[in-house]
Amino acid sequence: MTFNRILIAVDTSEIGVNATVAGLELAAALGAKVAFIHVVAPAVTDAGWFAVASPELTQPQGGEILQVLASLQGRAPIPAETVRFVPVGDPANCITQAARDWPADLVVIGSHGRGGVDRVLLGSVAEGVARHAPCPVLIVRK
Repeated sequence: MTFNRILIAVDTSEIGVNATVAGLELAAALGAKVAFIHVVAPAVTDAGWFAVASPELTQPQGGEILQVLASLQGRAPIPAETVRFVPVGDPANCITQAARDWPADLVVIGSHGRGGVDRVLLGSVAEGVARHAPCPVLIVRK
């Protein structure tokens, strides 16, 4: 199995940054192409799901990705040419769809490792991606 195209899920949490570093280091070692994805979750109200203007949505497209990459400060090599996805929707669904559309050979994502009630209430994006991705998924924990 070869990993020529690696999709890295990006967020500003410590675990998300660690996953980004792991994905970039793996891509550099393998000479793989890289795509970044940061999903903007829609707002939830009593009326249902809908996207609203928020600081995250008013940033330039890929602003969260740029913020994480700037924070790496030489911790990992960042390829000059990368694809960036910033969809609005359910994170697990958007990541798996991007993995299909791009198409990725590997998805790298961080996991907070929540268990019990927290996992039931908050769900697990990493678990959803691992279950539905069309390719292998590398889950990075602390």
